[in-house]
Amino acid sequence: MQYYNNEIANKFPKLTNYFTKGITDENKNISHCLLFWGPDIKSQCELALEVARLLNCTQDKSQNCECLNCRWIKDQTHPAVKIYTRLDFKDNTDNSEDETTKGKKNINISQAKSIINELSITSDYHRVYIFCDRDEDGNLLPLNKINFPEATSNALLKTFEEPPKNTTFIFLTHDRSDIISTVVSRAQSFFVPSVVSENNTYNDVENIISNYWTLDRNQVLEFENKLYKLSTELETTEVLSQIQNYILNIINSNINNKPLFYKLKNDLKYIEEAKQQLSLTPSMNLQTVIENLSFNMILR
Repeated sequence: MQYYNNEIANKFPKLTNYFTKGITDENKNISHCLLFWGPDIKSQCELALEVARLLNCTQDKSQNCECLNCRWIKDQTHPAVKIYTRLDFKDNTDNSEDETTKGKKNINISQAKSIINELSITSDYHRVYIFCDRDEDGNLLPLNKINFPEATSNALLKTFEEPPKNTTFIFLTHDRSDIISTVVSRAQSFFVPSVVSENNTYNDVENIISNYWTLDRNQVLEFENKLYKLSTELETTEVLSQIQNYILNIINSNINNKPLFYKLKNDLKYIEEAKQQLSLTPSMNLQTVIENLSFNMILR
């Protein structure tokens, strides 16, 4: 499963520019622990791989660089850049031949110890470990306190705090509160917005969702019905993407309104979750998804 995107600098120019400057600076003012949070885990992973490329590039760090390290990272074959999830390798405490990763719920302590042992061996490269989750089909999922539990986090805490030279850890999650606070406190955090429809339009949904955050609980059913009706008339993912476009436009217009910002960024997360439900579970009832989304957007 390929996660690297050659267009990442165009998708997130400010973030990629920040990391490029920080990494090329002689003082290297980028933290060895980074936390990316927001609704779009796939884009977070793309950005994490770009950071890994910048850290390992042996030439000019340009987007089209063809040095060996850059080629490896673009192909996701670099020996020192790894995406760690609960499904990446088996539990060393069980050596049975028929053991599979199916049903494995978290990154466990055995896996943490394996990472620590691996880091005890010196490397000629800048090691970048990207922590997230994925399903058996390779679809990326965010870290949370179930798939990255406190016991595992604590087992790795000293390593996160004092890593070997040329080692960077990157955590991908929907919200900082989904990871234990001791890990968050050691990381430099960045909000990564969802990348939605290229034309940035929201014409089809504007009359439904305009100022939706001012609605009260008595209006949620009417909101849900209108949204469901539109979702049956148009492509559902297009409707959800237009809502994201609208929200991002409001965020950009109210950058100093922190209460509204945090409300809207949570709603972006709910919309992304609705998209994932519909794409990963084809049998999922559309009306149920729209109902849950509507209640989350209006009542939370």
